[in-house]
Amino acid sequence: MTSTLATILFGLAASLGWGSGDFCGGLASRRSPVATVITITYTTGFVLLLALALIWREPFLAGMDILWGILAGIVGVLALLFFYSALSTGRMGIVAPVSAVLTAGLPLTFSAFTEGLPGLVQIGGFFLALVAIVLISRPERSHGRPKGIGLAMLAGCGFGLFFIIISRVSPHAVFWPLALARLVSVLILLLLALFRKQPIKPQKKLMPLMMLSGTMDALGNAFFVLAAHSGRLDIASVLSSLYPAATVILAAVILRERVTRIQGLGILLALVAIPLISV
Repeated sequence: MTSTLATILFGLAASLGWGSGDFCGGLASRRSPVATVITITYTTGFVLLLALALIWREPFLAGMDILWGILAGIVGVLALLFFYSALSTGRMGIVAPVSAVLTAGLPLTFSAFTEGLPGLVQIGGFFLALVAIVLISRPERSHGRPKGIGLAMLAGCGFGLFFIIISRVSPHAVFWPLALARLVSVLILLLLALFRKQPIKPQKKLMPLMMLSGTMDALGNAFFVLAAHSGRLDIASVLSSLYPAATVILAAVILRERVTRIQGLGILLALVAIPLISV
């Protein structure tokens, strides 16, 4: 298997993991406070990543890898908080695409400076993929004032920085830095809940759904690190950022939600972009 093919497969696996995790987490959030859902999913992800690190007997972190893990945890949870704040104050049809493009675009720019520009065909594939991300993240109709843009930009930059930071860990490190990042995120969430006096009381019947969300999200993170280690960061980040497609498809299949024409076009563009990126 070539390094480019491995990057593509791992990147797509990351998008499936994140998209599935978002779907499960979204379902749980309909019947439980968002803070509770995020805390339980992140805690589940930490336990899973810790177990995988021990099972694979991965060497413990040292030096800069510890710093990268801590920074990734801080940036990741702040980005998530900015994102949900943007959704609560603005319109999803504007917030989600702005955040999604910056999430993919920041690592894309970083990779261009550190690894050089890719070929013209791949650049065309990246462009189509970015357009696809916007279309998939955007509902068919969106009217009203564009509120929450600032928070959406902060969220997108945060998610993009998470991609860059976690890709900097040593090639042999996969699970430990992610486990450390999740632990830092959970501690921050618990401190915020304590400060705001918001008790974390998950409903027992929703625990399996939240734990499944945390499992899929953690696996998505692991696949992204594998994708970044096996090839170019721009390929890994752009393909991983197609995760809204998985969420939309799962909602259509399981919940019978209608896929809008705009989202359908976005999914089609994503399917065209993948082989162009793989050239």
